[in-house]
Amino acid sequence: MSRAAGGAGGFVPRILLVPALFGLALLVVPLTALVGRVDLSTLWQDVTSPAAGSALLLSLQTALAATAACIVLGVPLALLIARSGARSAAVMRAVVTVPLVLPPMVGGVALLFLFGRTGWLGEVLAGVGVRIPFTTVAVVLAQTFVALPFLVLALEGALRATGQRFEQAAAALGAGRWRILWRITIPLAGPGLVAGIVLCFARALGEFGATALFAGNAPGVTQTMPLAIYTAFNGAGVSQGTAVALSLLLLVTAVAVLLLVRAWRPGATR
Repeated sequence: MSRAAGGAGGFVPRILLVPALFGLALLVVPLTALVGRVDLSTLWQDVTSPAAGSALLLSLQTALAATAACIVLGVPLALLIARSGARSAAVMRAVVTVPLVLPPMVGGVALLFLFGRTGWLGEVLAGVGVRIPFTTVAVVLAQTFVALPFLVLALEGALRATGQRFEQAAAALGAGRWRILWRITIPLAGPGLVAGIVLCFARALGEFGATALFAGNAPGVTQTMPLAIYTAFNGAGVSQGTAVALSLLLLVTAVAVLLLVRAWRPGATR
């Protein structure tokens, strides 16, 4: 084989291996340092402490609620984008992508200006005795705001990849819109939907910035795992040992999410 022939590394210049390895180290070494700080002798005690248990339970409950809200809102939105014209789809896709590139704190400020006492909807809700900021509902709304794009973009991409030929064939045979949706459209886009749901849940579980501004940090009410970790490293709330244990738990969750998403990708078994 000639020197010009590409091997397992293709035709990438070998000098690029150096910054590539540094980049990989930048991602792996800090996580390794985190794992190294875990005290295995107290790990179970740290994770099951009352403060940690409260934060963990609240995180799971709110993340599941946010994921459910994302499914209800995101599936129709993904369908709308995927079946719209190129120009309309591009505009809607850009709007959906905005929360991904915004600092989470900005999302929290925006939600506060919408639902706060002087916000557009806050004044109306206050008139009927409903208050959303700094409640558990605010946590779910903040998580939904930052997680929704993950589900919409994953499902929209899957819907575009499957095309409409099977839907058109079913319509020609007399199938109604709902029958086509449940028997053809959703099953064909199933891997994208599952990947979007899993990523959505993981993003909601790790949400911090928007939650901190819009929902606050009240233990048992709005203090999720990321907020408990932040509070511990600022000298209050749970111990730092518990914070490290919760950080490890979030890391394990992220790895599990990546493995699950990979398992649902087309050609994942190759």
